[in-house]
Amino acid sequence: MKGQNKKLTSRPPVVVVLGHVDHGKSSLLEAIRDFEITAKESGGITQHVGAYEVEHNGKKITFIDTPGHEAFSAIRARGAQIADIAILVVDAADAVQPQTKEAVAVIKKSEVPMVVALNKIDKPTADPEKIKRELAKIDVIVESMGGKIPSAEISAKTKQGINDLLELILLVAEMSDIKADLKAPAEGVVIESYLDRFKGSVATLIVINGILNKKDIIGTSSAFAKIKNLENFQGKSIEKAYPSQPVIVLGCEKCPGVGERFKQYATIEEAQKDIKKPESKETHSSVIAVEPDQKVLNIILKADVLGSLGAIEGVLKNLPQDKVVLRILKSETGDINDSDVKLGEMSRGQIIGFRVKVNPSIIQSFKKDKEKKAKIKTFDVIYNLIQEVRQMMEKTLAPKVLRQDIGKVKTLVVFWGEKNRQIVGGKIIEGEVKKGLKIDVLRDKEKAGEGKIVNLQRNKKDIDRLVKGDECGVLFEGNTKIQEGDVLVFYTEERKKEEL
Repeated sequence: MKGQNKKLTSRPPVVVVLGHVDHGKSSLLEAIRDFEITAKESGGITQHVGAYEVEHNGKKITFIDTPGHEAFSAIRARGAQIADIAILVVDAADAVQPQTKEAVAVIKKSEVPMVVALNKIDKPTADPEKIKRELAKIDVIVESMGGKIPSAEISAKTKQGINDLLELILLVAEMSDIKADLKAPAEGVVIESYLDRFKGSVATLIVINGILNKKDIIGTSSAFAKIKNLENFQGKSIEKAYPSQPVIVLGCEKCPGVGERFKQYATIEEAQKDIKKPESKETHSSVIAVEPDQKVLNIILKADVLGSLGAIEGVLKNLPQDKVVLRILKSETGDINDSDVKLGEMSRGQIIGFRVKVNPSIIQSFKKDKEKKAKIKTFDVIYNLIQEVRQMMEKTLAPKVLRQDIGKVKTLVVFWGEKNRQIVGGKIIEGEVKKGLKIDVLRDKEKAGEGKIVNLQRNKKDIDRLVKGDECGVLFEGNTKIQEGDVLVFYTEERKKEEL
């Protein structure tokens, strides 16, 4: 490439965001997206496609949305150098965490320029200078500390500093002199793939060189496609995709593996020749697009042999997913290892094993740290595994709340009140009244407050239950002051487990 400078042209930077799981990676990606896209584009982004593109001061930037540095490492492990710049996100109100150090190691290994984003600067406890000192101890020395790594103080919540961060990215990109060959055959990297019930196999690609056109033939080491349609990250049809541009491709004969390189071919036969036969130990990651706010269960699936793996995946994909999307982040043969645990922790995923063992070092670490976010479960019977995954999916759903009105009391007199408690007298006009029921306070047929019944009396004597027509005294505890004429509605609530 260095000897072909006449053919090269500048391309936008591709940026990956890494850091500790709770330090705001996803919030930052959302903040940048909202800051630059939704204000200008009607509809914004309708689905998660693994990457998006923004335009700042007339220049484009592509952001990759990965589950964490393990996913980024997996892409790199396949020989794909996809990112030009890495943003390290650190919570300015927290500290440098073990996962921060792991992310730093991954960035340094990838040899891409780093930009530090000190997030949550809006918090009163934020101390960016302390974080800079801690980063210096792991050889991440920012410019204000005499180093060469640029940094920005930001708040993904309030969008403070987002403009400064985007300016830094563009400056680093300009200094890095990122180039592409527009006249070369199109090539790039698969960053996401999934099976759509209507569209078939769908892949999200980032073009690195050349120009990808609708109807082009492309292939990876596992799949090929005669492109039926190209869509940008917002799902709009386009005719061409240029370097650094994320593009959704329809027309794959099957889902290519995440992290695989794709190339342009003259014929389908040529593309098929480069497809490699699956090895005995196969790994693939299938990140499914989901709607915003949709419930998702992430799992890492390990099995003893490919036959079992395929069978389990087939059954899991047939589970109802209208309420909860089941996302298999990683699926491979072999024992459960440290890489699985790290991916599980960063993605808040569950690790499911079938007739496999757990590495002894992992068992020891789980015994020492009971609060680990990743959970591991192994099975010898496929049916039991499927039932457990179904239950995990159901646990992500909020239970249904079934309300039943029991009785009503018309308030006739207010005897006493103190803080959040009152004693009132009234007459039961509907149903019955019992101790322990919840209460809605209606005033002029509108809800004025709520609470519960602490005690029930008749003729100054405690009683458990009274019925329509009875007069009663009620010890009320709640968030409003009852007035004469208010109607108290007594009810029960039952929480029922939601099912798929």
